[in-house]
Amino acid sequence: MLFGIEWDTSNNWAFALSILPILLRGMLVTIQATVVGFGVAAILGLVLAALKSAKSRFISWPARFVTEFIRDTPLLIQLFFLYYVLPDYGIVLPAFLTGALALGLQYSAYLSEVYRAGLESVTHGQTEAARALDLSPLRTFMVVVLPQAVPRIIPALGNYLVSIMKDVPVLSVVSVLEVLNVAKIIGDRTFNYIIPLSMVGGLYLILTLLASSGVRYLNIRLPKQGLPLR
Repeated sequence: MLFGIEWDTSNNWAFALSILPILLRGMLVTIQATVVGFGVAAILGLVLAALKSAKSRFISWPARFVTEFIRDTPLLIQLFFLYYVLPDYGIVLPAFLTGALALGLQYSAYLSEVYRAGLESVTHGQTEAARALDLSPLRTFMVVVLPQAVPRIIPALGNYLVSIMKDVPVLSVVSVLEVLNVAKIIGDRTFNYIIPLSMVGGLYLILTLLASSGVRYLNIRLPKQGLPLR
């Protein structure tokens, strides 16, 4: 008896069908953690990229240091720090939110470099034209530079989205019931690992193919020239 269900492992097909709803619930947690983690990484990565591009060294150097520190330390250590150390300072977060934040923090350092490459690909003439139209630096960045940079880095962003999805199983160490953790629990209780783990592999393959197809669609549909000046 597990998750309120009693399974018969003597029939492989019946066993696979019986655990499919449980695995799909775990996969939903995986998708949610991926979306939240990518959202955090996308926003924080853009902030880091903007800070590293600042002309003042007092702004750019600390941002570069933070980026390198995050990239050069393992995701697992960052996850343990958020989950076990922050409560000592009165900051207690749910396991799911802690895991999603750890994923976002880790990948924000990588996305910051992706953003930087995209921002540098926009010609200076675009910025100069915006300044000639008396647009503020912030409006120039948001309306002129960023819309031209993002479509050019969609493939790289998609690759990191898939990478985040495949790193979600790390959250099982803080008891997040994502799909691989659910499959492991099923295997521990039924002594049948091959079926749940194979099903998890199949579910990940389907999700990865769907995500890759979505990224290719966006890469084709989004204009590469950005938005016109108004």
